[in-house]
Amino acid sequence: MSKPLAFEKPGPQAGTPAAGFALWALGFRPFYLLASIFAALSIPLWVAIYAGYLPAPFVPGLIWHGHEMLFGYTLAVIAGFLFTAGRNWTGQPTPTGVALQAFALLWVAGRVLMLTPYAMAAALVNAAFPVAVAIALAIPLWRSRNRRNYFFVALLMLLGMAVLAIHLSWLGMLAWPERTSLQAGLDVVLFIIAVMGGRVIPMFTNNGIPGTQATRHPLVEKTALASLLVLLVADVVPAPAAVIVTVALVAAVAHAVRLYLWQPWRTATTPMVWVLHAAYAWIVVYLVLRALAALGLVAEPLALHALTIGAIGSMTIGMMTRTARGHTGRPLLADRYEVTCYVLVQSAALIRVFGGMIVPDAYLITVSASGICWSLAFALYAICYWPVLSRARLDGKPG
Repeated sequence: MSKPLAFEKPGPQAGTPAAGFALWALGFRPFYLLASIFAALSIPLWVAIYAGYLPAPFVPGLIWHGHEMLFGYTLAVIAGFLFTAGRNWTGQPTPTGVALQAFALLWVAGRVLMLTPYAMAAALVNAAFPVAVAIALAIPLWRSRNRRNYFFVALLMLLGMAVLAIHLSWLGMLAWPERTSLQAGLDVVLFIIAVMGGRVIPMFTNNGIPGTQATRHPLVEKTALASLLVLLVADVVPAPAAVIVTVALVAAVAHAVRLYLWQPWRTATTPMVWVLHAAYAWIVVYLVLRALAALGLVAEPLALHALTIGAIGSMTIGMMTRTARGHTGRPLLADRYEVTCYVLVQSAALIRVFGGMIVPDAYLITVSASGICWSLAFALYAICYWPVLSRARLDGKPG
């Protein structure tokens, strides 16, 4: 294992680190840092509100929590990832410097406005962020004719529509349930994770674990992704419970087979790989619980948190560590701090989902314990990765 990041010294393979402040050199740097700080601070705030120790903000507490974790934390990670990956995909520049600072400021303004009574301003700013990211990504994609990734622009626009619908519902300007908009946003993020997981998890598995033969089957790939799009439509309509059950179970089987083909059992000794497999396994858990929730057999929040903490939390922390290391010229090896982050996120998901099932009378305790694990994971990331994200690459390359 490598040495702790906070005290890392460049080895011979890393080159000599360049001096200087580099936080605005590429999209992942500010947005991974902002997302981790926000994830660490917002959940204790939410637990205090949920437990009754603090008053709810100016929007309903449950909706505020869902809104901020989806359109605050998760969207920040997506923006940072796409700004970084977009440059690799196209060979074209993505926002850096002052332009990147403007994007970060727009995101921060959205978080602040969600705690104020300025509902219209919050609506405009929060809807503007994913649309602005979509436009910034569309420019290099169009210039390079990178049609393979055009769909990310459409997905970001859908997220913009979802967040705008939520705000218009709060303002009484749209007769549309806020929860439906939140679910639609989660479905879009789930689709993004499934697409990117299918691209990178088999590759990372084969590259990182000699002898592994992670494969993809065309029919499985099409079924897995198409089923999630059908689920999105079913949630927006909304479809009867029987349809949700059927679609969710078909999707669960397809994604379970997809994961099986990637040979997750061979990843136990490679943390930066197993955390991505664990994230994908949570998708299967979510889809099964989603079907059971539609049948009234489990509480809907338990299924929801299998997706948000388990799948989204695990995938984002895994990609935030791997891409940050890769794009700063560091070896792709997890140290004990990163492994601790992974374990804490897994613990948060297990406690929140299965603790609520096994010990329903201690529901508040499980919510609090899960929140503590989540916050510790992202606080640790922010502390350890501040020097990584704010300093120039070790190999002297740009970005």
